[in-house]
Formats: sequence, C-alpha cells, structure tokens
Amino acid sequence: MHFSTSPLPALAALVFAVTVQSKPEQIRGVSSPIFHYYLQANPQDATMPVMGPESSGEYYNIDGGAIQSVNSSAYLTIAESETSYKTLTLSPSSSSAPGWTLEGDTIITGTSSSWGRQLNFLVCQVPSGSGGGGGMGGDLWQVYLQTGSETPAGRQCSNFQSLHLPCLC
Repeated sequence: MHFSTSPLPALAALVFAVTVQSKPEQIRGVSSPIFHYYLQANPQDATMPVMGPESSGEYYNIDGGAIQSVNSSAYLTIAESETSYKTLTLSPSSSSAPGWTLEGDTIITGTSSSWGRQLNFLVCQVPSGSGGGGGMGGDLWQVYLQTGSETPAGRQCSNFQSLHLPCLC
C-alpha cells in the first residue's frame, strides 16, 4: 500500500476552510422612483435610512444577519410597529438586527427572523426641509420593510420595492 506524502491535499483543505470576507457594497434600488438610488443616512437625521443619489450612497457589510454601514458603523434595524410597514433605523447596536440575508443579490429578512422571509420594501419621499433637498420633496426616499400593503397617510410612497447589491453578473 502506498501513502502519498504530497502537501496538495492539505493545501486544498486549507483553501476550502478559509472564510471569504465579503467586501463592502452599496445597496441600490432597481425600480422607479428609486431606480439607481442608494441606501444612505438622511443628512438631517442620521438614524433614518433613505434611498438617495449614488454620489452620497454609503457602503455596507452584510454578515451574520446584520447590515452595517462602513461609513458610520451603524446597523440597519427594524422598529416594532402595528402597521404592515416597519420603520427601518440606523442604530449603533446590532442587538436588534433582524436577520438580514441575501437571496442572489436581493436583500431580504431570513426565514428565522421575526418577520420571516420578506423582500418587499416601501419608500416614501422625504418632505422638503427634512433632508430631502429642495424642490418638490427632494431626492430622498425613506425606507420601510413592507409586510403587507399599508402606506403612511399623506405621504407620496411607492410600495413593493426591492433592495439589491450591485449586479453579481
């Protein structure tokens, strides 16, 4: 019987055992009114995640069920709510991170999260004077997790949006 003393099997095992660290990515919208808008903190309220122009989009690490901003170190969390739309917040703590995961390049809440598998978001235009820039409400859209079909009264909103990493193609 012949035993190999080649280091190749051990090297191959080491390569497969190495954990690949993902690089920080921008998170973008893919349909109107947030087509090619990017996730970022509202400049007037750093706890409010909004979709806005690419030039001010933040970079995020997605790991272990959490989404963390590289720019501010804040975590994307979900506030409790009686409505079907759940307010997203940027929090200094990951303790309330909902169990974010990826399905392809799509951001979703995982099946083990409090909300189950959810991939729909609601966006509502940020009113002028609230960090939305000038003009007719500005270029920023507040982001909510959508678990039904309700929308906030009196706001210009777009339902059933999805959030994605840059194309993985």
